[in-house]
Amino acid sequence: MPAGSPLAGAGAVVTGAGNGIGRALARRLAAEGARVVVNDLDAAAATAVAAEIGGHAVPGDCASDAGVAALVEQARAALGRIDIFCANAGIDTAAEAGPDTLQAPDAVWERMLEVNVMAHVRAARALVPDWLADGRGGRFVVTASAAGLLTMIGSAPYSVTKHAAVGFAEWLSVTYGDRGVTVQAICPQGVQTRMLEQSGDLAQLLSRDSALTPEAVAQAWVDSLSDDRFLVLPHPEVAGYYAARAADTDRWLAGMRRLQAKVDAGADR
Repeated sequence: MPAGSPLAGAGAVVTGAGNGIGRALARRLAAEGARVVVNDLDAAAATAVAAEIGGHAVPGDCASDAGVAALVEQARAALGRIDIFCANAGIDTAAEAGPDTLQAPDAVWERMLEVNVMAHVRAARALVPDWLADGRGGRFVVTASAAGLLTMIGSAPYSVTKHAAVGFAEWLSVTYGDRGVTVQAICPQGVQTRMLEQSGDLAQLLSRDSALTPEAVAQAWVDSLSDDRFLVLPHPEVAGYYAARAADTDRWLAGMRRLQAKVDAGADR
């Protein structure tokens, strides 16, 4: 392990760790000397990653009340204490409703809200009181998306739920940041995962500033530990986009509408 790693010996949980960014985070945590619980709905994937890194597989649903309670209980049994919780699991199922995601049925919205937002809320409910009570604090890391800062063309439920994920993380930081709870939000653009592969015509747009490997995203998070910054931006250019959006929102929206028109034109070909 790297000498003097701040992660050495820490007890960490990573949700959605069977593939993609979650797997990369779990691998990197283990390489840095952390003891890792690997969670994923895909039990075989969770077990494989845990075996690879010498971690503990706790497969299951990380979104429901019962699923979160079971995950936290089993993780504590395996680790003794959860020092880091990487709330990484996320989904985008709006495409199942067709190209016009405004018409996505309530069931799609509800499932995405459960996984992309309420999973974080429920995990924080379970973890923060103990972090405060023992005075040792903890680290809560949300894998959100640049879509949660800038809005994503295409999927309304994904964009809205990722905004909500960032908003909840901000609230956690404001409320508990001076009481020992470090909160971070990882907000990449395109990443070489199954979600990007399945994004169809949007894949090129999401990769306009290059699609990073999951390992590069994990590296960006490890780099952020030097100053515990809230926003972890694996694509540094997102900071400029975010500033431009805040400085002149109407200009930003006009530019996004132009991008939407290009996407629409491509879809019509």
